[in-house]
Amino acid sequence: MTSRTGFLVLSAALVVVALLCVLEGVQLIATGEPLGIGLGLCAFVIPALGLWFLRQVFRFGRASERLARTLEAEGGLPVDELRRTEGGRIDRASADEVFARRQAEAEATPHDWRVWFRLAVAYADAGDTPRARKAMQHAIKLNPVA
Repeated sequence: MTSRTGFLVLSAALVVVALLCVLEGVQLIATGEPLGIGLGLCAFVIPALGLWFLRQVFRFGRASERLARTLEAEGGLPVDELRRTEGGRIDRASADEVFARRQAEAEATPHDWRVWFRLAVAYADAGDTPRARKAMQHAIKLNPVA
């Protein structure tokens, strides 16, 4: 299963659960009991937060895909130059080497979204997902089209 298919399946599941939660919330509010009304209102807030989060993730994915397509068209996608162990895992020293180069590029040209995109890939290769996401968000902010 591709990551896109997985995202769509999980998104559909979240929407179904949100709908069921809202329907339960309506029934709880209809009881007229203070506790039921309070829980019923919570049953509206929680799915709303989940759907908002889903929207943010979707927008992030769409924008980063747009950047990847643009970079691919320019011939600037990062090449996989990482060494791997016999088991197929990325060699840590190799990832650190590439990361140091990408970080130097980002420091040298901090207003170029392309270097931030490549830095995000280097962070992801090094296993640092939170920083990879922040670097990609920065690349998205720097690119007016994304």
